[in-house]
Amino acid sequence: MKNLKLKSARAALDLSQQELAEKVGVSRQTINAIEKGDYNPTIKLCIAICRTLGKTLDDLFWEDG
Repeated sequence: MKNLKLKSARAALDLSQQELAEKVGVSRQTINAIEKGDYNPTIKLCIAICRTLGKTLDDLFWEDG
């Protein structure tokens, strides 16, 4: 399942996938794969992404319904 919440939160801060990747210590391809739903990140990476984007785990990674 695509993670449109992550993509939207990243775009709202005008961050590219590359910029977010650098801030959390992963490759751009990893961020791309998470947004496309092809990769399930570790909880540690989820928390790093949330802190960087100013969101909670529920905001970005909880599936509604």
